[in-house]
Amino acid sequence: MLLQGKTAVISGAASRRGIGRATAELFAQHGARVAILDIDGNAASEAAACLPAVGSGAHLGFRCDVADRTSCQAAADATIKAFGAINILINNAGITQPVKTLDISEQDWQRIVAVNMTGVLYLSQAFIPNMRENGGGSIACMSSVSAQRGGGIFGGPHYSAAKAGVLGLAKAMARELGPVGIRVNSVTPGLIQTDITGDKLTPEMRDEIIKGIPLSRLGEARDVANIYLFLASDLSAYVTGAVMDVNGGMLIH
Repeated sequence: MLLQGKTAVISGAASRRGIGRATAELFAQHGARVAILDIDGNAASEAAACLPAVGSGAHLGFRCDVADRTSCQAAADATIKAFGAINILINNAGITQPVKTLDISEQDWQRIVAVNMTGVLYLSQAFIPNMRENGGGSIACMSSVSAQRGGGIFGGPHYSAAKAGVLGLAKAMARELGPVGIRVNSVTPGLIQTDITGDKLTPEMRDEIIKGIPLSRLGEARDVANIYLFLASDLSAYVTGAVMDVNGGMLIH
């Protein structure tokens, strides 16, 4: 098992068909004790209770609004109190909105940027001191192919901007925190079948999208979870500041 005896924190991991939930399940299968953070605290606790058991203690779920610094710190304090040293942080929480440039309101911009980019900063700030004090760790941040290609199918320009910001933030943190043993990387998924996208794809849209994917299928949540597992484990011990594409070849650059 790749994460035996490790502790992991995953944001936005309560949704049953989401990437975060698939990652939490995979991490637990590999021996990690997991804390699920989600804006829905009850759903976070229920999701944690469903994870495969590990010998190091029960998995836990806590409410956390990643766009609120105080909420992030409270969730971090509760997790650290229960777990002690934190080895892995997965900044997975995110939201999207399919609107065009001229339709983006001030409120839309602030909300999308706050959850997708500012939340990465706030949650990282809450856990970095613990990682630094305990010899290092691994942070992985959710970006998107939308940041690389200038737009996606379900995200507007503000979503692309926020996810591009995540790439710059993660690279800067990787450069700063490498000397204290903290690795920071980003993941850029293509179109992944989750609760967010599942009810929006018509058969015609699905067929057209797949034509542009060399591996001839849409991604599954587990495809992204596998990359998070690689970045969390010692298999990637010499990887930091990297951007890991998970898109079936949708974007080859």
